[in-house]
Amino acid sequence: MADKKEIIHLPNSELEIMMAIWEAKGPVSRIDIDEKIKEKNWAPTTVLKFLSRLTEKGFLHCDSAASGKKNLYTPLISEEEYLEFESGSVLGKFCGRSVKALVANLYENNTIDDSELDELQKFIENAKKKR
Repeated sequence: MADKKEIIHLPNSELEIMMAIWEAKGPVSRIDIDEKIKEKNWAPTTVLKFLSRLTEKGFLHCDSAASGKKNLYTPLISEEEYLEFESGSVLGKFCGRSVKALVANLYENNTIDDSELDELQKFIENAKKKR
C-alpha cells in the first residue's frame, strides 16, 4: 500500500469488524464476518452499519458485483498500517513519544510483568542484530 492514506482512530466495535476482516486475509461477506464475531451477538443490521461506516471512512472497499447478491469487503488499510498509526498515537498522547516512558508506565502499574520485560529485552536484542 504505497500512498499514504488518512487513518483515524476507530471505535472498538468498528475495530473488531476490521480485525475479523484482516484475519480473513481476503474479501469477505457480512456472513463471513458474522461467523468470526458470533460471540458479540450483533444483529446483521448492526454489522452492516459498521461496514458502511468503515467504507465511508476509507478502511474498506465494498464490491457488490463480485458475488451476485452479497457484498464483499476488502480492506484498504492494512492491519500493519493501523497498528503503526495507533502506536504513534499512544506514544504521542501519553508518553511524549518515548517508548521507555511507555514501558516504565506499564511496568509501574503492573500491566506487564518481569517475564514480559524479558521477552521485550530478547526482542530488542534480536532487532539490534538485524540492523
